[in-house]
Amino acid sequence: MKKVLIRGGAKLSGRINVQGAKNSVLPILSAAILTDEKCVIKNCPDLTDVHNTINILNYLGHNSCIKNNILTVNHCNSSNNDIPDIMMRKMRSSILFLGALLNKYGYAKITLPGGCELGLRPIDLHLKAFEQLGVTVNEHCGYYECICKKIIGKDIYLDFPSVGATENIMILACRCCGDTVIHNAAKEPEIVDLQKFLNCMGTKIYGAGTDTIHIKGVEILHGVDYTIMPDRIVASTYLVAAAITNGEVIIENACADDIISVISVLSNCGFNFECGDKTIKLISNNKIKPIDLIRTMPYPGFPTDVQSIITSLLSLADGTSVICENLFENRFKHVYELNRMGADINVIERNAIIRGVKHLYGANVTASDLRGAAGLIVAGLAAKGKTTVDGIEYLERGYEGFVENLNKLGADIIYIS
Repeated sequence: MKKVLIRGGAKLSGRINVQGAKNSVLPILSAAILTDEKCVIKNCPDLTDVHNTINILNYLGHNSCIKNNILTVNHCNSSNNDIPDIMMRKMRSSILFLGALLNKYGYAKITLPGGCELGLRPIDLHLKAFEQLGVTVNEHCGYYECICKKIIGKDIYLDFPSVGATENIMILACRCCGDTVIHNAAKEPEIVDLQKFLNCMGTKIYGAGTDTIHIKGVEILHGVDYTIMPDRIVASTYLVAAAITNGEVIIENACADDIISVISVLSNCGFNFECGDKTIKLISNNKIKPIDLIRTMPYPGFPTDVQSIITSLLSLADGTSVICENLFENRFKHVYELNRMGADINVIERNAIIRGVKHLYGANVTASDLRGAAGLIVAGLAAKGKTTVDGIEYLERGYEGFVENLNKLGADIIYIS
């Protein structure tokens, strides 16, 4: 496993540019196979998950490559409509190819997707919605074989505002016969970005960003040049990294409105902000105030992807904070590693009780998921002494040049073997 070594204590300062959003580009790349023309995706982050998606695209016959954050998806004449299990297991977003393949070929054969082990993330909402749209789903020996002769638009109510299910329905239904309406849809900004991309291709979708999305089926989609939105989770991570080191940074290519819940929590912790059109400036205070209760919720609530990162900050707060994790039951694995660094955190079911300490201390810790890796690095930036973080391959699934960017801001962090 990859490791990084951090010598804590340096204040972060300067400007940093935020990469394109991982959670936006992955569904967009799945949808890119719907057209018979070339798609050019700009501001594409160079991540492990993106390369895994490129491998799926190439397996499906689309000659795809990324260079200088520009990803090109070329049309091909291949009719592969299955995805090998080894490719499906590498990331959660591989499930979005199910809607794309059914849309394009009327048939798909896949296994369950993979990704970080955060707890149960079933695909029953996807399959239930697909069956309402006319898809026949057969499960056999761990494979899902899905067939549809014709997609008929329907009103679909999601029992939970699932981001993945909302995206999959949008991708499947955009060329269906008639109109589809998704009720209780997810409202994340990445859903809006997918709508913009699909509409640039020629679809007629509106309502993304609200809990009701309307999809009017069209017949033909065309290729596009499209620029991916900035990554709100990465922007949040740099802000917390600056905050925990009592630093001052300017985040460029970032939208404050997309992370207003994170900015609100950091403001309540005592930090000040100056937000421009595409910039966010954090100004530190010498004291970190505790937060009585943070509940992770679907957007626009506090994002679960920032939970492990804000936990590191609150471990140094002047008082006790509580975080309730409402979305994933296994998202407190990083807590046990933080306690090895001197934090005082107790986990009771889905609640973390964080009693702030004066100092964290360097230790050898191991990340077990993407955001946990970021949270441990953030903690190491403020710890006294040296911190070694194992499992950096998880980090590279969602952060481009994270170590290099932190060094640019004044951190003392290097890769080690």
